[in-house]
Amino acid sequence: MVDRVKSGIDGLDEAVEGGFPKDSLILLAGEPGTGKTVFSMQFLVKGAELNEPGVYVSFSEAKNTLINNFSRHLNVDLTRLESEGKIKILDFTAIKEEGISLILESILAEVKALKAKRLVIDSFSAMAQAFKEPIDVRIIVHTVLSRIVRGMNCTTIMIEEIPIGESKIGLGVEEFVADGLIRLNARELRGRLFRDIEILKLRGVELKERKLTFTLKRGFKVFPPFKPKLIEKPSRFQSIPDKLDKYSTGVEDLDAIFNGGFSKGDTVLFEIASEVSMSEYHLIAAPTAVNFIANQRAVLIIPTIGVDAEKLRQVGLSYGLTNEEINSFLRVCTSRSWGKYEDKPYIVFFDMKDPWEDYLKYIETEEDLMQKTGQPIMSIAGVDTLTSYYDESTCEKIIGREVIRVRKNKALSLILMKGNSYKLGRKLSSIVTTHLKLTREHGCLLFYGVKPRTGLYAVEMDVSKGYPLPKLTPII
Repeated sequence: MVDRVKSGIDGLDEAVEGGFPKDSLILLAGEPGTGKTVFSMQFLVKGAELNEPGVYVSFSEAKNTLINNFSRHLNVDLTRLESEGKIKILDFTAIKEEGISLILESILAEVKALKAKRLVIDSFSAMAQAFKEPIDVRIIVHTVLSRIVRGMNCTTIMIEEIPIGESKIGLGVEEFVADGLIRLNARELRGRLFRDIEILKLRGVELKERKLTFTLKRGFKVFPPFKPKLIEKPSRFQSIPDKLDKYSTGVEDLDAIFNGGFSKGDTVLFEIASEVSMSEYHLIAAPTAVNFIANQRAVLIIPTIGVDAEKLRQVGLSYGLTNEEINSFLRVCTSRSWGKYEDKPYIVFFDMKDPWEDYLKYIETEEDLMQKTGQPIMSIAGVDTLTSYYDESTCEKIIGREVIRVRKNKALSLILMKGNSYKLGRKLSSIVTTHLKLTREHGCLLFYGVKPRTGLYAVEMDVSKGYPLPKLTPII
């Protein structure tokens, strides 16, 4: 069994069987600005927490700059950690070729004096610029590997700078001798900043995922593939009060993104990628509907294909709503041809033959709910269900009329679009007030706004309150 050293990177150890192999040399490569220094400093800070002292060797950034920038970014006092002998920062920014051997001896001496178990060399690229011959690079690499990593049992991260636009990593010898090779990337996804970490090799580790999403928000955080979480102690949903001219989404993170929630009278197009599951998009959409019902407002739903009235009732119960609340404030539109349902208060049957007759009945149901509650309602409609019964042109016209009604009534409408045509999506986007998207990359759920435009947010499940909520972290 391979001994592990915790990386200190939230989410990464889960993907690499508990951490880096102990006494290994890890090559960390990436273009400027991809997060290499954040990653490496976090690696050392984790070591300080675990009583594994570490040495940070900087060839590219002054010591004071490192301490000031990363104490704030990582919310940790690096000066205190250094005074306590838990880390040591060596500043070799003024390196010259003739000083290489002395610098190596200094590094060896500091590692020995501190009894360091972790070492970061930032960056080997800057260090190598002082060498005239490639053979010198090999000597330095083998010195680090044999005398520090193996000889002093010191797990080491060696940073490599990749020039912008290039793919080659270093001079080749580093990649060959390193136990692990990790590349950090920053690129665009849907015209927005996206970051991913690529684990090219890691000795003794069976990798299930070689690419993972990450962010530099409040440090370096990796997002493993999305997984649902078990709710151990279910609780009732805690409603969030509305702000002036806004309906709360039922999620504090979402409310913060949209300045308090959705505007009253909004029609929201929620576009869902085909690889996103029902339970995953319910994580985003359900809390808004539950918040409406918890505030004694009605919700009228045309479910997406594959979702029935009983499933929606179970979703409501999972947030702590009562059967009485569901019977009073929820209405689910169902085709009469299904015939499998007994008459239940929360089900409204439609013939699904003449679209305009069905729409008139839908309006009557809306108005009945508004009269009963004395408040505007929330409507949710699955476009895939509508287009399975009616042609796209008719659906577009009905939705266009409903947008006007929603605005007039200061209500809220959520249109769920999954697996529909790109052409229809563009048309609907032009008539709605808000357009949101949920997609997936490297197994990570990603949420963003098209209108209004937002950056990318990684989505995780939060069950700390006793019911499922999305936790949204910006990719920065």
